[in-house]
Amino acid sequence: MAEAKKTSKAKAAPKATKATAKAKKTEVKDGTNQKVNKITDVAAEQDQAVTSPVAEEIAEEAAEVVEAETAETKVTKAGKHSPKALKEAEELAAKEARKKSTKTEDGEKPAPKPKVRTRTRLERAGKKYREVAGLIDKNKEYSLAEALDLATKTSTTKFDATVELHVRLNVDPRQADQNVRDNLVLPQGTGKSVRVAVFAEGDDAAVAKKAGADIAAGDELLKDLDKGKIEFDILIATPSQMAKLGKYARVLGPKGLMPNPKSGTVTTDVAKAVAQSKAGRVEYRVDSTGIVHLGVGKVGFGADKLDKNARAVFASIKAAKPASVKSNYVKSIHVSTTMGPSVRVLTNEI
Repeated sequence: MAEAKKTSKAKAAPKATKATAKAKKTEVKDGTNQKVNKITDVAAEQDQAVTSPVAEEIAEEAAEVVEAETAETKVTKAGKHSPKALKEAEELAAKEARKKSTKTEDGEKPAPKPKVRTRTRLERAGKKYREVAGLIDKNKEYSLAEALDLATKTSTTKFDATVELHVRLNVDPRQADQNVRDNLVLPQGTGKSVRVAVFAEGDDAAVAKKAGADIAAGDELLKDLDKGKIEFDILIATPSQMAKLGKYARVLGPKGLMPNPKSGTVTTDVAKAVAQSKAGRVEYRVDSTGIVHLGVGKVGFGADKLDKNARAVFASIKAAKPASVKSNYVKSIHVSTTMGPSVRVLTNEI
């Protein structure tokens, strides 16, 4: 019963509020009419005809009275007309006015802030890099021999850095026939020690082990993959064993270790595949922007060995030219070392 009484009182409250507001409006209206009648009486006592101008003046005064009385009686607890909202609006307007004001207290405009110049990549580089970068003319295209010689001289690392080729081709990788891809064996090797694993069984595993494979196993290799244990850089498999590697595609694929017939890692001649991998077989493929990135050796090789490897790569890229490309096949060629500046190469070298 007590709860029912509280509920009925709560429901009755809005009606009382509406009645109070209506009574206040009636009072304002009555007061306004009294004031208008008073003004009219004064005008009559002074023998003034209530002409149109006088009537307009009376109407304006009456409107002002109504507006003032309504503003006094209007009480809003929430919304855009509440005291809190009005105060916030005033503060916001004052803030915007301060932002638009560009004058100081002395009446003078403040001095404009100096523009900060963004430093170039060369200016942000280290001291050694800036010194060796000065040896290269960025506006000149060098021959391949000159570019490789400069690349070896401008290497700033303490370790034996890799020499890289970056060839931009006039192809659209989104087209299947223009997705340039190939593999080759570098004549002078890569300069890296490669760990080769062969997934095979029986005689194939024995042949692979004899050819120099670091790992040659069947189910034992799968057990290591189940544990997430990957101790090889290249994985070779026989066609009969590829079905077992299917469920490990998500593990091997992102690391570039999944055997593929196009790269020569799925073959029946495991001995040849192991020998080529150890000798320096590399694989390249254009990226999404149509550029081939490939390491062709180490700085310690010297310019002559690097030249032989680079020309072998150029020959492979030229042979892989898509038939649908009719205009210039090669847009630009650059040679660089790990953490070193790049050297532009003549495009007619390919």
